[in-house]
Amino acid sequence: MRRKPIVALIYDFDGTLSPGNMQEFGFIQAIGQTPEEFWSKSDGIAIGQDASNILAYMKLMFDEARRKGIRLTREDFHRYGADIKLYEGVREWFRNVNAYGHSRGVKVEHYINSSGLKEIIEGSPIAGEFKHVFAGSYIYDENGVAEWPGIAVDYTAKTQFLFKIQKGIFSSRDAKQVNESTADDAKRIPFTNMIYFGDGETDVPSMKIVNMFGGNAIAVFDPAKPGKKGTAQKLLRQGRVNFITPAQYTRDSRTFRLVCAIIDKIKADSELMQFSRYK
Repeated sequence: MRRKPIVALIYDFDGTLSPGNMQEFGFIQAIGQTPEEFWSKSDGIAIGQDASNILAYMKLMFDEARRKGIRLTREDFHRYGADIKLYEGVREWFRNVNAYGHSRGVKVEHYINSSGLKEIIEGSPIAGEFKHVFAGSYIYDENGVAEWPGIAVDYTAKTQFLFKIQKGIFSSRDAKQVNESTADDAKRIPFTNMIYFGDGETDVPSMKIVNMFGGNAIAVFDPAKPGKKGTAQKLLRQGRVNFITPAQYTRDSRTFRLVCAIIDKIKADSELMQFSRYK
């Protein structure tokens, strides 16, 4: 039996599915700071120590929570995730795209590839929509309290997860299987079947890789924020992405129509590939 093509929709989270950084929907308020204060302190750590911006914010979250006597367990992070704001149409997006893929004879899977925190995303209203979430996380002590960064996902770390999705590897720790040579026809999801959504600098290497290997990279922008469209247009001019679109996910949005068109193309390419194998 011929295998049904799988299309992977891979999303950054902050600024892509949500209009803000996930820490801004509960955690920063809990420690008594404004987003501006928190991110200024985080940038100060990174600049002052010439350190990773991702590890800097993870350390600051840990330090500020401890200073305020706030426990950071997985359950606490999940509670912060429950209040995350999402762009218009996001909650219905997955159902609509899945239905369209089904109508075209294509299986659709959704993945997160984020520099944010996995535990917060897992508490969000859309957590159940994803095949897997690749994101930062903490190591927890015997009482279930965060004590050290376990995974920090910066812009280059994001690219490794694309190859894991390609091969069907869902372990963030794995560094063996992902580097093993695999025949193209044995790869679970080829790059040509990937659609990558991102909005900022941490997405550029992943966008470029997906684009370079024949997939489709989409830069989304918040039309309500001045300058965001210009950033997306720059990525398009530079050849980093194939398309740009407002961060609107309703059934009548440009984003939905664009993804449906890409799914149609992937389906057609899959059909043509079958013809080329005739002997």
